[in-house]
Amino acid sequence: MSFEVFIEPGRAARNYWKDLWRYRELFYILSWRDLKVRYKQTIIGVLWSVLRPLLTMMIFTFVFGQIAKFEAPPGVRYPVLVFAGLLPWQFFAAGLTEASNSLIGNERLISKVYFPRMIIPAASVITSLVDFLISLGLMFVLLIWFSVVPSVNLIFLPLFIIMAFFASFGVGLWLTALNVKYRDFKHVVPFIVQLGLYISPVGFLSIEASKIIPEKFRLLYYLNPMAGVIDGFRWCFFGDKTPLNWNGMLLSLAVIIFFLLIGVRTFRKMERSFADLI
Repeated sequence: MSFEVFIEPGRAARNYWKDLWRYRELFYILSWRDLKVRYKQTIIGVLWSVLRPLLTMMIFTFVFGQIAKFEAPPGVRYPVLVFAGLLPWQFFAAGLTEASNSLIGNERLISKVYFPRMIIPAASVITSLVDFLISLGLMFVLLIWFSVVPSVNLIFLPLFIIMAFFASFGVGLWLTALNVKYRDFKHVVPFIVQLGLYISPVGFLSIEASKIIPEKFRLLYYLNPMAGVIDGFRWCFFGDKTPLNWNGMLLSLAVIIFFLLIGVRTFRKMERSFADLI
């Protein structure tokens, strides 16, 4: 395949979204490179995608289940309930962390070659998606182990995976653009991720949080975009045993769309100066 290169003022901006498709092979290459680098010189390789959520599930089961005395609904085992919440959260957290540092980690590539820079954070989130899919396989193993029959709502799971993807990608675009100009954000992101883990319904149901939050503020809990996604994952696996707050889920979806638009706008606005700043 051959390409004709045109040097013309403003052409890159006008054809930006077309260029994203033209440079799709670079997207595949960067995604595959990130996957290889992530597990390079490790003993168990991709098995870390299974061990990380499994060990976290065990810790959360002990802390929230044994100490805090949170309980799972009838017919659902607590470890499986926790793991269903960990799946989307760890995907979001890993994708956000990787995307926010992706431009800094590719400074040589950015300063020497033209291509749509949005490919870099997108490739980072896709790498996290591969880890997520591996962990998803473990979820089905746990369902069999604990004799939990998944709900027919499982057919809607791809919709919530897409929501988790765009939540990670949108916030990641915004943070990685700011991180290029203000390097302080590399210290802020881990704090945001750690705080988000404890305010998101990973180790408990959203209904448990609603018992603590005053009624007039309960819907605001879903301003956390992952609250609706996590509830949606559990609803897909367990059905009406873990009911979905539709108003809250729609609010989380609106927040995801908002951050995606803000992320794209901020990224495109600052993109021209990346090569100089980095």
